[in-house]
Amino acid sequence: MMELAEDEIRNLGKVWATVLASLSYCFLTGKIIPKGFTRLVAILPIISLFFVLPLNLTSLHFCGLTSFFISWLANFKLLLFAFEKPPLSSHPPISFPRFLAIACLPIKVKTSPVSESGINPEHKPQHKSCPSHENSQNLENKQDPDKNSPTKSCPSPEKPQNLQKSPWNYIIKAALLGLFMLIYDYTHHIPQKVIWIIFSFHMYFTLEVILGGLAASAKLLIGLELEPQFNEPLLSTSLQDFWGKRWNLMVTSILRPTVYLPTRDLMTGILGRDVATLTAVMSTFVVSALMHELIFFYLGRLEPTFEVTWFFLLHGVCLCAEIYAKKRFGGGKRRIPRWVSGPATLGFMVVTGFWLFLPPLLRAVMDRRGQQEFEAMGALAKNVTCAVTLIFQWLRSFTNHHLIPLPARWLGLQGFLGP
Repeated sequence: MMELAEDEIRNLGKVWATVLASLSYCFLTGKIIPKGFTRLVAILPIISLFFVLPLNLTSLHFCGLTSFFISWLANFKLLLFAFEKPPLSSHPPISFPRFLAIACLPIKVKTSPVSESGINPEHKPQHKSCPSHENSQNLENKQDPDKNSPTKSCPSPEKPQNLQKSPWNYIIKAALLGLFMLIYDYTHHIPQKVIWIIFSFHMYFTLEVILGGLAASAKLLIGLELEPQFNEPLLSTSLQDFWGKRWNLMVTSILRPTVYLPTRDLMTGILGRDVATLTAVMSTFVVSALMHELIFFYLGRLEPTFEVTWFFLLHGVCLCAEIYAKKRFGGGKRRIPRWVSGPATLGFMVVTGFWLFLPPLLRAVMDRRGQQEFEAMGALAKNVTCAVTLIFQWLRSFTNHHLIPLPARWLGLQGFLGP
């Protein structure tokens, strides 16, 4: 186990060294080659490489996060960069450290304050069609082509402030993750479906805590104000609310310019605005389904069953039906009460998740693998804490001119840090 951990950490270092070198090449490419097809051709080898790199990792956490960061987010950002689109392109150009951070980490820079004209210069198309926060409830069902988008991310300029979370939010979720680790020791006494529910919360809390930690680190290192990755998805009142405003907002913001908007603009002249909007929504879910299927393959290395694809296609169809129903029958005042729509939305997510999303994870024994990796991380943290404590004790004894020998047990770190 120790040797496997050493090999995995060594491979992780090689993979990310390759990622940083590749992104450095892309940064220089942007300085030399003009935007458009020529720059895209120059970047395509890097995009292809980013699809291959996760295959060098086997750890659930290392492989899962790396594939999400580079095979999905970085590749989509590079596609936009080829045509001089944000977030990697801006005027004035961003610095090299910020380019690296934004390219390979799931971070979204908070939009700049609204100008005197009331429009954010970086997001004119979005703010132009967004109602103000005060009137958003009354205008929700009026004709707004972007309102029906599952990737809508700006109901008002003030939204990023409303999304800010207290550190206690992350501390509580991290504590619950620790509690889940204890519960896993008693799985033989707990009904299977309860374990599935716990595992679902485990995945969500793990993703939010890790992404939140990375965003906080990026904020400290490069001084960027960042937007949160999640907005309490358990409080969703509709599929549109869940996928567009609450769940994994980084993916939401990257699918909008790469899939939704191009599809909608292309199809509007052919099908009309309303049908083009629904087509764009469905196209977005198709792309999301394929990317999730790819990440599940990285994690399990099993032949795809496409259950995850069907999960997202089902949600895409249901979201299109929801958008149509709101437009056709919603009106301005008729609303389903939150105490009805909230549990109904959560129930739909749970039922479809148990049916189509969880089975591929369980076939790849990701629940057990995740538990084992958390236990290994806990052992590593314990060894690190022990070593740091003993080193401080040794330094204190040195200042007192009374040296004490370093105990051999701190060398338990050797298995992780190398000889």
